[in-house]
Amino acid sequence: MTIARKILSMGVAGAMASMLAACATSGPGEPPMATSPKGVEGSWIDAKGTGLSTFTAGKFATVATDTGQKLADGSYTMTGATSVQINGTSLIRQTGVSFNCLLVSTSQLNCTSSSGQNFVLTRRT
Repeated sequence: MTIARKILSMGVAGAMASMLAACATSGPGEPPMATSPKGVEGSWIDAKGTGLSTFTAGKFATVATDTGQKLADGSYTMTGATSVQINGTSLIRQTGVSFNCLLVSTSQLNCTSSSGQNFVLTRRT
């Protein structure tokens, strides 16, 4: 390889590194980069796609995906780094609901109701 080619190759590699770095950071006046989700904050959908639950600042609400009707609401508490306790009210049945969930990945929440029923929620992006 000639000296000119070596210099050109190093220049291209440097330019590529600069472009990749530019993609990974925000400059002044630019919107902040998207961050990885933290805990259970955000929106989660059930396996059948019928209910959308939103967790924000210790509160949750679940709505029907087809009508937007609120189905349940209440609160949640992180009881460990990956475990969460959810308590609230089923607005359809007018009864209390209680779930313990395990955050098995940033996009999957495995839950068990107080009556022993298991279900999975998937993070909606």
